[in-house]
Amino acid sequence: MSNATRQIARAAGTVMFAFVLNSLMGLLRQILITRAFGTDAALDAFYAASRLPEILFSLIAGGALASAFIPTFTGYLENQKTADAWQLASSVANLVAVALTLISALAWFFAPQLVGGVLVPQFDPAQQALTVELLRIQLLTPVIFGLSGLLMGVLNANQRFFLPALAPSMLWLGIILSIFIFVPSMGIHGLAWGAVLGAVLHLGVQLPALLRLRPSYSPTLGLRLPGVRQVGRLMAPRLLGVAVVQLNFLVNTIVASGMASGSLAAITVAFSVMLMPQQAIGQAIAIAALPTFSAQFARGNLAELRSSLVSTLRGILFLALPASIGLILLRQPVVALLFQRGQFGPDDTQLVAWALLWYAAGLVGHSIVEIASRAFYALQDTRTPVLVGVGAMGLNVVLSLTLPGLFARAGLMPHGGLALANSAATFIEMLVLLWLMRGRLGGLEESRLLGGAGQSALASLAMLAALLGWLAATAARPLWLQAAGGIGIGLAVYAAAAWLLRVPELASVLAQARARLKR
Repeated sequence: MSNATRQIARAAGTVMFAFVLNSLMGLLRQILITRAFGTDAALDAFYAASRLPEILFSLIAGGALASAFIPTFTGYLENQKTADAWQLASSVANLVAVALTLISALAWFFAPQLVGGVLVPQFDPAQQALTVELLRIQLLTPVIFGLSGLLMGVLNANQRFFLPALAPSMLWLGIILSIFIFVPSMGIHGLAWGAVLGAVLHLGVQLPALLRLRPSYSPTLGLRLPGVRQVGRLMAPRLLGVAVVQLNFLVNTIVASGMASGSLAAITVAFSVMLMPQQAIGQAIAIAALPTFSAQFARGNLAELRSSLVSTLRGILFLALPASIGLILLRQPVVALLFQRGQFGPDDTQLVAWALLWYAAGLVGHSIVEIASRAFYALQDTRTPVLVGVGAMGLNVVLSLTLPGLFARAGLMPHGGLALANSAATFIEMLVLLWLMRGRLGGLEESRLLGGAGQSALASLAMLAALLGWLAATAARPLWLQAAGGIGIGLAVYAAAAWLLRVPELASVLAQARARLKR
């Protein structure tokens, strides 16, 4: 294993550890929300209102900014231009704050038109009015998240990963606190104020790590600085890609708002369940890899970058493939174990589990797209993954408009078609990105990559057989027992099969776990 691969593995282990904590916090948050509200109309309004703040954050300061900022900032650090790096960070922070403040103010003023004409035109007037109220509260968050997202990029470029990776759990903490403090007296409005509290905590938890770097702040927009212009050039095509992704989520919101009550909440909850392993695997490894990939490119070492990329792809396949199969087979008992209490009943479990079936099928694609896209960003090429993403998300929109109708005509719950559209488009995006990256790097060490994929597939087949046997043997048992036992058996069988096949990624995972426990 090369030094760069070890560096990525160590950083990925740190981020994964934080993301597991995030997933547990997010899971607790979702359990408490569903217990309090089930999948009723008020929760549909909350999720619809959350969509616009999420779009603003993603467009300005989410993946679009990070993909442009980190390679540029890392280039300054690699060339010992620390003062220029901090001036770049200051300028970008000021621009983000100004842009998001203006956009959020306009969105607050035009909230009724945005809700009734764009977000949820099929909601009844009372539900639209509630969505407007919740939206205006949550429009306080984009500026805070924008600065926090930039701070994540600064810390990651300096190989500081733990506190930025822990930040999402602070968002969940804010919402969890609101359920106990705000919701009893304010109802669904208290949940919106919890999102604001979570945004403040999301930013605040990262400040100690920033202060240890001894930052230098400049009160300037820096529009003429070469670094700022470089970030702008790299960010422009990425903005288009993020906009298309958010358009797809918006289409899902609009289509789901015209389905049976609870459909929007069901696909939101199911997607959040799929995101837990996707974040702990795909996003964690990709976040850890981008600074290393960027440094390798800055040094002109493409051979090392290619080797590091293949190693990370093997690691993602080793972890994501069994997670996908496990979620598909155990979807109903897992949803029941996690959420079936309070206002969340058996019918809600069926709604969420149906969407989870189709979302879980796309887990591998989502995870690999994360790392493949970041490999292009490290090459300071944001245009290629954006164009591929635009095509994939365009397909996603088309499928989102057609598959629900096909599902309905087949006697199936139509919201499952929205989830399948997402997974199918992401799988195609994954294949195209890998094919293009193979051309850019002169190959992807195909024998090593395919060998790793084959080993992971064989171990997953062994796990699949064990889980099918377990589910058949416990068909009359409580769902919680099916879920808990299935997770344990699946992990044990997969690990044993990987050990028998001598999969090197298993040894790496165990070594990282031992090192984490010692620390």
